[in-house]
Amino acid sequence: MTDPAAFPLPDRPTRLLLVADHTHPFIYREGFPRGAPEVDLVLAAGDLPGSYLEFLASKLPVPIVYVHGNHANEYVTEGEGRVPPRGVISAHGRVVRAAGLRIAGWGGVPRYRRDGEGQYTPLQARWGLARVGWQARGGVDVLLTHAPPLGPHAGSDYAHRGCPEISEFIARHHPRLVVHGHIHEYEGRREEYTDPGTGARVVNAYGYRVLELPPRARGTTDAAEARAVSKG
Repeated sequence: MTDPAAFPLPDRPTRLLLVADHTHPFIYREGFPRGAPEVDLVLAAGDLPGSYLEFLASKLPVPIVYVHGNHANEYVTEGEGRVPPRGVISAHGRVVRAAGLRIAGWGGVPRYRRDGEGQYTPLQARWGLARVGWQARGGVDVLLTHAPPLGPHAGSDYAHRGCPEISEFIARHHPRLVVHGHIHEYEGRREEYTDPGTGARVVNAYGYRVLELPPRARGTTDAAEARAVSKG
């Protein structure tokens, strides 16, 4: 059966629910989604319990795409072990297609201590994002990460610093939207800004946000993707 999420939406904005870092009481309630706007897609930018992701999948008839954070809490307990959350799509280290959008994913943060899950070295980031970039060579609409790029959303302490490899990916692949987490309210960072080099809209998804992504120019991403595929 063909996956309907693989086909583009009509020529209208795609409405996105963005979540990260905080189990927000407006979302995590019995009556959800009552009182919330309808959305086409959920993007989860890390450090959210697996039970929260599964809750979203049980409440909304739309794709839930996520990357992991640096606290390794996206798993759910099953028996004596931990398993990935069900009913949702992991985008870490790859490009996925959902609600007509191509979404590149990179979870975790730059390493800030010797041990701990959800951290990576500069070399791991370079190689991992290069592989994602190869998949994104036909064009990408959204870059979904946990760590922020360099710039206005970078945290003031070492553990929350911006990731230069993410900034390099943005410069190379020009996503229209960059969604990240990791930067909490105490940092006082603004919710979004426009990347001056590429025009990408960079959004901090802490808590929850609903926004609209305008339709891409007709044929741009799909035509580029077709050319890339035809070249093998």
